[in-house]
Amino acid sequence: MSLSDELKQAALEYHRQAPAGKIRVTATKSLLTQRDLALAYSPGVAAVCEAIVEDPGSAATLTARGNLVAVISNGTAVLGLGAIGPLAAKPVMEGKGVLFQKFAGIDVFDIEIDERDPDKLVEIIASLEPSFGGINLEDIKAPECFIVERKLRERMRIPVFHDDQHGTSIIVGAAVLNALKVVGKRIEDVRVAASGAGAAGIACLDMLVRLGVRPGHILVADKDGVLYRGRAGLDPDGERYARETDARTLAEIVAGADVFLGVSAGNVLKPEMVGRMAARPVILALANPTPEIDPAAARAVRPDCIIATGRSDYPNQVNNALCFPYIFRGALDVGASTINEDMKVACVQAIAKLARREASDVAARAYGGKAPHFGADYIIPQPFDPRLLVDLAPAVAQAAMDSGVATRPITDMAAYRERLNNFVFRTGWAMKPVFARAKADPKRVVYTEGEEETVLRAVQTVLEEGLAKPVLLGRPDVIIKRIERIGLGLVPDRDFELVNIHSDPRFTEYWQQYHRLSERRGVTPSLAKSLVRSRGTLIGALMLARGEVDAMICGLVGRYQKKLEHLLEVLPLDPGINAPAAMSAVANDKGLTFFLDTHVQECPSAEQIAEATLQAALRLKLFGIGPRVALLSVSNFGSRNTAGAVKMRRALEIIRTRMPKLEVEGEMQADTALYPEVRERLFPNSNLKGPANVFVLPDLESANISFNLVRSMTDGVVIGPILMGFARPVHVLTPAATVRRVVNMTAIACVEAQIRAAGAPGAGA
Repeated sequence: MSLSDELKQAALEYHRQAPAGKIRVTATKSLLTQRDLALAYSPGVAAVCEAIVEDPGSAATLTARGNLVAVISNGTAVLGLGAIGPLAAKPVMEGKGVLFQKFAGIDVFDIEIDERDPDKLVEIIASLEPSFGGINLEDIKAPECFIVERKLRERMRIPVFHDDQHGTSIIVGAAVLNALKVVGKRIEDVRVAASGAGAAGIACLDMLVRLGVRPGHILVADKDGVLYRGRAGLDPDGERYARETDARTLAEIVAGADVFLGVSAGNVLKPEMVGRMAARPVILALANPTPEIDPAAARAVRPDCIIATGRSDYPNQVNNALCFPYIFRGALDVGASTINEDMKVACVQAIAKLARREASDVAARAYGGKAPHFGADYIIPQPFDPRLLVDLAPAVAQAAMDSGVATRPITDMAAYRERLNNFVFRTGWAMKPVFARAKADPKRVVYTEGEEETVLRAVQTVLEEGLAKPVLLGRPDVIIKRIERIGLGLVPDRDFELVNIHSDPRFTEYWQQYHRLSERRGVTPSLAKSLVRSRGTLIGALMLARGEVDAMICGLVGRYQKKLEHLLEVLPLDPGINAPAAMSAVANDKGLTFFLDTHVQECPSAEQIAEATLQAALRLKLFGIGPRVALLSVSNFGSRNTAGAVKMRRALEIIRTRMPKLEVEGEMQADTALYPEVRERLFPNSNLKGPANVFVLPDLESANISFNLVRSMTDGVVIGPILMGFARPVHVLTPAATVRRVVNMTAIACVEAQIRAAGAPGAGA
C-alpha cells in the first residue's frame, strides 16, 4: 500500500493524540456514591450473577454482552500489508471497532491473537463465547479463514462473521443486482469471469449463485491460471468452481463475459480484455489500492461499462462498512444464534433497494455535497448514508426471525425501526410526538429560500414522512435544475407549490399590502415594490398574513436580525406579547436541553425574560416534556446582588405570579440547576425537582454562548431556533441549519398551525 509522506505523518499524529489509539472503555452507570459502588460491585452484583445462573439468556439485559462484539485477528492478511502480525494489526481492529460504534452503536473489544494454527485459533476464540454477543473475524488469510469460520459456526451459539468473506460478498451482491438492472440484463442469463479464488472471491461467487447466477456460467482464474476440472492442488472451495473448459488464461474466460469480478491483484485486467466482453459489461475491480483495471482505462475502450472498485475516490465503492455494522445490529437485537444465508441475502436486497432511492443529505455532505442518484455511477449506497441502519438492521432481524435463529424475536418492528432512527437522528425521540401530530393534518408551509439545496432535500424528507404541504419560493428554472442535479424525485405542482419570486400574479397585491403596512415608516410605493420583489422573506410573510399558507420557514440565507425585522413589519404578535423571543434546544447523550433567548432579545428586562419563559414552557408541551426551568445567574439564591442576579430574581417573581404551577427556580448557577444534590445542599426548599431542562440566561450573549458551547462540546444535535411570540407560525433558522433541522422545524411549525387553526392562540401551544 503506497501512502504519501503527508498522509503517513497525519495518520501517525491522529493516532498519537491523547488518549492514544481510537477507542476506550467508559462506564455506563453512575459511580458517585458508596451505594453506587455497592450496586455495581460487591455485594449487589451477586444478585445479578444469581439471576444469570437461573436464566443465562438474561445476560443480554443484565450485562453489556448483548451489545458487545469481538473483532478478532491473527494479523495474517491485514489490508494490503500482508502477514504483519497481530500487534501491527491492532490499529486496524481498533478502526473496525470505531466503525461499529459510529454506524450502529455497537460496542467492541478488539482482540489480537498470536496464533497461526487454525485449530488452536478456533479453541481460543470459542472459549470467548461467554463474553460476547458476536464474533467478527478479520484479516485472517485463506484457506485458514474458511476452516476457522466453519468450525466456530459449528461450535458457537452466537453470530460468527468473517467480514473479508461475507461482508464483501454482500456488497458485491447488491452491486451486481443493481448494475444488471441498469444495463437491462437478467441475472440468470449473465456469464461471470472471476479473478481471484481467495476468501473474498469464493464468498462473492457463492453469493452470486444464491442470487441467481447459474454455476455453469461462472469461470474463475487465480494466479496460477483458470480453475479447470482436474487441476491439481485445488482446495475444496476452489474445486467447487473448477469447470470442464479448455480456457487456461484470464483473457480467455473474460471474452464474452457480462460480469467481471476481480478480487485479486492490480492491473491484471487489460483494456483489450475489456474490449472483448459482452455489451454493457459490469466490472467489479476490487483489488486495493490498485484495481484490476483503472476505471478510466476501462471506459476508454468500453464507454458502455459499469465499473465498481474498492476505492473511495471512484464512484461505486465496494466498502464493507456498508454491511457489517448493520448485519450485526440486526443479529444482536434478536439474539441470533448465527448469521445465516437468509440474513445475508436480506442484507443484499436491502442495500440494493436503498441505492434505488434518492441519495440522502448526510451522505451528500460526507462526500463533498455531491448527491448521486441511481444509475451507472451510483449502484450502491455510500457508507455515510444514515438510512443504512434503519433499512438494513430490520431486514436482517426479520430474516433471522423468519429462519428460526432468533432467540429474542422483535414483537413490534415499527417501534424497532423508530429506535434505530432515533440513534441515527438523536433528535428523533424528542420529535416523535411532534411528527405524529404533524402527520395527522399536514399544513401548508412556505420555504422562502426554495432554491437552496438544504431546503430541497428537506422538502423531499417532509414529503416522504407526510409532515406538511410544501410551498417553495424561488426561480422555477433554478429550482428544477437543482432538483435534477442533486437527484431528488421532486416534481413541481405534484409534490409542492412553486411560487416565482419575480413574476407571481399576486405581486401587485403583495407590494400594495406591504405599502399599507409600512407607509408611515417612510416606505414609498416604489420602495415597497422593490423590497417585495427582492425579499423572499417579505413575500413569505405576506403569504402567511393573507392566509395563503399556514406556516413559514426562512433564514438559511442572510442575517437573522434582518429576517426578524421583515417579519415584524408584516406579522402581528400574539395578544399580550410585547416582543418575540427565540429558544434553541440541544439533544445529546444527556438528553434534551432548552436555552433562551439565544437569538432575539439582546438585553431583556425582567418582564421580557418572564414573558419569554412562559412562552417556552408552553411550547415544551409540543414535545410531551414537562418544563423544569432554571433562571441562571452568577449567584445562587441571593448570594450576590449583581444587576443580572437582581433581574433574574424579579423575573422569578413575575413568572410565579402568572404561572404558579410552573416548576421554576432561580436565580442559580448552572451546576446548581443541573445537579439536584447540589441544590438540596444550598437551598433545600427549592421548587425545582430534578435536573433543569430549560435554561434561561440573563442576556443574548450569555444564552448564545452557552448554547453553542454545549452543542459543540457534547457533539449535540440542534432543534431550533424556535421563534416565539408571533401570531402566526414562523421560524427563522440560520445558515448553518442542516436538512434534519429544517425537517424538525417544519414539523413544529405545522403543529403550531394546527393548534392555532383549532382556536388556541397565545403562545401557540
